[in-house]
Amino acid sequence: MTSIDPALVVLDKDGVRLAVEDGVATVTLANPAKRNAQSPALWRALTEAGRALPGSVRVVVLRAEGVSFSAGLDRQAFTPEGFDGEPSFLDMARGSDEDLDATIAEYQEAFTWWRRNDIVSVAAVQGHAIGAGFQLALACDLRVVAQDVQFAMRETSLGLVPDLAGTQPLVAAVGYARALEICATGRFVHADEAERIGLANLVVPAGELDAAVRDLAAALLAAPRDAVVETKALLRGATGRTYEEQRAAERAAQARRLRDLAGLSD
Repeated sequence: MTSIDPALVVLDKDGVRLAVEDGVATVTLANPAKRNAQSPALWRALTEAGRALPGSVRVVVLRAEGVSFSAGLDRQAFTPEGFDGEPSFLDMARGSDEDLDATIAEYQEAFTWWRRNDIVSVAAVQGHAIGAGFQLALACDLRVVAQDVQFAMRETSLGLVPDLAGTQPLVAAVGYARALEICATGRFVHADEAERIGLANLVVPAGELDAAVRDLAAALLAAPRDAVVETKALLRGATGRTYEEQRAAERAAQARRLRDLAGLSD
């Protein structure tokens, strides 16, 4: 993956770098020595990146340095001491239900903002995207992957469940039965299968990943912003509406667009 111009960097901490140029923001996982393994500090930095996006941003690209997108949760989390200044898994288990829920909810915030209606997020994924790495890729609206990609949901092999907001988008992408099989077995999903079952929008050679994502970002920026925002909201809500409710939502959205184009908006 190519480097980012330091002049554009607006956040750089705890293995996360945010750069903004025109209508595109790039969030980079920047700890290749640890294969971009994840920690609570990294999750807080990702949450901060989402909150720091300027209003001019329309497309957010999530990328990673090194040979792997993210190898998942840093193994230090499974040691008795855990991460410095963070509750260990044992400490979390000993806490109240309310405290445990609040802690996990805080972690999930790093994975939830990518599907905001005012942006389109694109994950550029190479190499391993395991566990939390898989869920982070799933957090994005679209995924462009290199031919060497290897997705896997390994939480069940550790006696855990995927809890970083990845289960809903996984089921939406591949269906319940395949999602269950992927999670319960922890097997690898490679590029060809990922494209075939809907996990990947596009598969390209690793050396072409950056260029493919740039082309996609340019295409996403070509349409008027409000039309894309309204369309994304329509599509995201479609599965939760009846056919008639979706028709009504389409009519209401189109009325807003027509009034806006005619200069009649409030």
